[in-house]
Amino acid sequence: MSDMQDYASSLSDVKSRKFETFSYLPEMDKEQIRKQVEYIVSKGWNPAVEHTEPENAFGHYWYMWKLPMFGETNVDTVLDEAEACHKAHPNNHVRLVGYDNYAQSKGAEMVVFRGKPV
Repeated sequence: MSDMQDYASSLSDVKSRKFETFSYLPEMDKEQIRKQVEYIVSKGWNPAVEHTEPENAFGHYWYMWKLPMFGETNVDTVLDEAEACHKAHPNNHVRLVGYDNYAQSKGAEMVVFRGKPV
């Protein structure tokens, strides 16, 4: 039986904070992010992009980048919007969300760009 691994994360250390499921895994490369977007689109979920300052990631709502991309099926369009948000707000965390209309909740959510704490 393997030992449980402890992640050094604290509220006072912005860089150590964990966000959503994927943040406990090694950082995803562009191809792995693309696969996640393909999954979101294949499920019929509506993609959206959100961002926030690293110090506000836990206690505040995230800002929505434009409106959710209702009915968007082009993976490149979704990735381009995430990249545009990151370029406009380079110091912010940027996350990709897949809204599930049927369950009326988020079906997927992952940080795709980590901001630099000020």
